[in-house]
Amino acid sequence: MEPLYQYAWLIPVLPLLGAMVVGLGLISFNQVTNRLRQANAVFIISLLGASMVLSFALLWSQIQGHETYTRMIEWAAAGNFHLQMGYTLDHLSALMCVIVTTVAFLVMVYTDGYMAHDPGYVRFYAYLSIFSASMLGLVISPNLVQVYIFWELVGMCSYLLIGFWFDRKAAADACQKAFVTNRVGDFGLLLGMLGIYWATGTFEFDLMGERLESLVSSGMIAPALAGLFAVLVFLGPVAKSAQFPLHVWLPDAMEGPTPISALIHAATMVAAGVFLVARMYPVFEPIPTAMTIIAWTGAVTSFLGATIALTQNDIKKGLAYSTISQLGYMVMAMGIGAYTAGLFHLMTHAYFKAMLFLCSGSVIHGMEGVVGHDPVLAQDMRLMGGLRKYMPLTSLAFLVGTLAICGIPPFAGFWSKDEILGLAFEANPALWLVGWFTAGLTAFYMFRMYFMTFEGDFRGNDMDIRNELSMAAAPVFGPGAMDVKELDHDTEDHGHDDHGHSDSPHESPLTMTLPLLILAIPSTVIGLLGKPWDNTFESFIYAPGEVIEEATHFDWTEFGIMAGNSVGIALIGITIASLMYLQKKIDPKAIAKKYPALYQFSLNKWYFDDIYHKVFIMGCRRLARQIMEVDYRVIDGAVNLTGLATLVSGEGLKYLENGRAQFYALIIFGAVLGFVIVFSVV
Repeated sequence: MEPLYQYAWLIPVLPLLGAMVVGLGLISFNQVTNRLRQANAVFIISLLGASMVLSFALLWSQIQGHETYTRMIEWAAAGNFHLQMGYTLDHLSALMCVIVTTVAFLVMVYTDGYMAHDPGYVRFYAYLSIFSASMLGLVISPNLVQVYIFWELVGMCSYLLIGFWFDRKAAADACQKAFVTNRVGDFGLLLGMLGIYWATGTFEFDLMGERLESLVSSGMIAPALAGLFAVLVFLGPVAKSAQFPLHVWLPDAMEGPTPISALIHAATMVAAGVFLVARMYPVFEPIPTAMTIIAWTGAVTSFLGATIALTQNDIKKGLAYSTISQLGYMVMAMGIGAYTAGLFHLMTHAYFKAMLFLCSGSVIHGMEGVVGHDPVLAQDMRLMGGLRKYMPLTSLAFLVGTLAICGIPPFAGFWSKDEILGLAFEANPALWLVGWFTAGLTAFYMFRMYFMTFEGDFRGNDMDIRNELSMAAAPVFGPGAMDVKELDHDTEDHGHDDHGHSDSPHESPLTMTLPLLILAIPSTVIGLLGKPWDNTFESFIYAPGEVIEEATHFDWTEFGIMAGNSVGIALIGITIASLMYLQKKIDPKAIAKKYPALYQFSLNKWYFDDIYHKVFIMGCRRLARQIMEVDYRVIDGAVNLTGLATLVSGEGLKYLENGRAQFYALIIFGAVLGFVIVFSVV
């Protein structure tokens, strides 16, 4: 097995090589490279497939008990400072490599069908490849500096992919918003990195934690300062994993093509934040203040995302807020010390959320045949309904993903989410209550999405609804939002028109549906690895001795109570969604009118975008104007005054130079007389 580890550096290098070759082709031989569309796609997919096979081999080796392998080279040295780069393969990095490569591979296969007619097909594959390489490089990084390098590469790739259709203003604005928001968190991460290095003298994860803990216990560093360093580092995951209050970029990222939405929201960019918290766990764990902040940040984020998702009509934005909520669960788990539970939910969520996003892309692909290529109409669930009979494979996969994210046994999400809630109850009942209530909201809005999209009658040919939505295509509250006045429109009693490209949606091609069906398998069964009475996942992440000790204390009664509560609240949410959107026995319009303040609060996304616009964007503009005034009046004034003084003095002195020797002698005489008078007085 040792040669396998020696060549593990190929895992990120192979997709990077694919991106480089195709990118050079696009730069040097653009027309020829673009004509060889599928050849380039096969080339990139094959290289990523090789990385995936190598990742599985390394994971199997780790499961068999191979010790952690680290290979380092000296990258830079100056005096006592030595910076090493390389790669490390342990249980966590091997697992993350498999998650990233499998999801990225299936997304790339799916992309062939979704982007088949897009002129940027080859460029999109090159972006996907470098994105995958960046994330793979991040997960095998052995120290914080190397993580930071790949961290920024992931951010750069997300900017390129979110703004892939840069000729659309919404996409251009979204990628800028994502980039700027992440820079805020990354600046905090950089400050925290430098602070920890100043304190500990190392960027190695284990050494940082050990030295920082010993410095705090010996009194050489104040606990508050150590907590500040930890919180600053945590700002990086707050932005990258879209946690409160830096969550605002993620829903706007839906302006990118759906395959990249699946990749960002499943196994790559957003997972990077949770992964970094796991890697930095030796630093966070001994600092109670930092752990508390992490836990409550995750809890608030999970609740916030769920409440906003309740009023979304754009299918992709609904899933985006769902992602924010689920990431909150993972971060909360890290904060309460449930290390393996957070990583377990990261793994299960990667598969079922990737599947859900790819399903949404399949739905959009099918809807474009009816409503055209208007993204607002193609993604609006109010124009869907009854798609199950037109798109049976997509609807089946979406239902599996919905059951998984709602925590219905035996699907994957039940085991991971229930473990987080059980451990949250032990750590802090208030955190459990937030998570438990959020689970009910999750079940409600996810089945609301399913019923609006796949059940009932198809509404896509109703021209009255389409015209109304077209006129409201740029609402004040942003794409996907729904105003109360729009609810007053009855969508059930209107006839159909034939103004679309076809009368009904259609199922997606095999390249798109096959990845959905493959992802449905882990979404259903992979959670069984984390059965609490035989937790194979935990035994892999933790040392066997610790797991055996915990397993002997397993309480079936406690598990039944906690699991019953989780499933019970989910069933309540599903029932309410069914009564509203399937059986039509509860009118959502009446509820929206009865509680307009709450409805508007959710509709306006807790007013975060409005507040940030007024405080930061407009505030920065006002500050810039004031600085410009200071620059104009003070700085430029001082420079101009200097120039004026030079000009005046020059103009005055030129009259003293007339070329007459008698005049110069008179001046010298006057100067000597002046010196004599001055010195005689003194």
